Amino acid sequence: MTDLGTVVALGLMFSPFTWRIGVFVVGCIVAFVLLPVVTPHLIDRYANRTAAFRTKWVFFILFGLGALSLWAGSEAVLPAYIAGMLLSKDLSSDHEFIRRLRTLTIGFLSPFYFLRAGSLVSASALIASPLVFLALFSGKIATKVFGLVPVVSAFRQDPKERWYYTLMMSTGLTFGTISALFGLTHGIVTQDQYSHLVAVVIGSAVVPTLIAGAAFLPRHLLTPRVEAELLADAAAVNVRRQTEPPDPLEEG
Repeated sequence: MTDLGTVVALGLMFSPFTWRIGVFVVGCIVAFVLLPVVTPHLIDRYANRTAAFRTKWVFFILFGLGALSLWAGSEAVLPAYIAGMLLSKDLSSDHEFIRRLRTLTIGFLSPFYFLRAGSLVSASALIASPLVFLALFSGKIATKVFGLVPVVSAFRQDPKERWYYTLMMSTGLTFGTISALFGLTHGIVTQDQYSHLVAVVIGSAVVPTLIAGAAFLPRHLLTPRVEAELLADAAAVNVRRQTEPPDPLEEG
């Protein structure tokens, strides 16, 4: 809900309110009304007759609404986000389809987006102003942590659980980069500002996750099977390190 609110706020504050926006809003409303009605019937009739029909249907919706939003000058992720919420019930019943769709999205589509977002980062800007990065990073982490601690503490009394959930919920990678890229493409921020924003977003996603997993993992909540798998993985890594021959380059 916070991510959805962020995208809606960006669209309201910075989208050009022209006749194209009106067409975009009307088109999205029509699509959002029809999708929950049409999708179940299409799946029942064609899912087992046409190869990968549900995947094609999802991509058709995403690319169609995305093209309409870009044509109107809005943010493409907003209609995609709402469409996903509306279709979650109809598409999530088949777990095998969800796994295939997740593999296709994370393994094929997401890298293109993150490569594009990363290619616009200026390393020289980050090196020239490290204090700006530290100030933004500290502010982002502090506001998220201190905002989450009271809420998490109301539901989790164990200290490790409390800090684990707080740190894991303090991350925010996808929508942070979406917001930064939105600002750059619409001329709201400069490339140097964009570089610092993306670096802070990446740092805020990586650092809290590493700290949470290393220091606050609530092992008492893990099932014996998961605990055994974690211990087996750690043992396998140690054995591999001991049995691997030394790297001659490192010795030199």
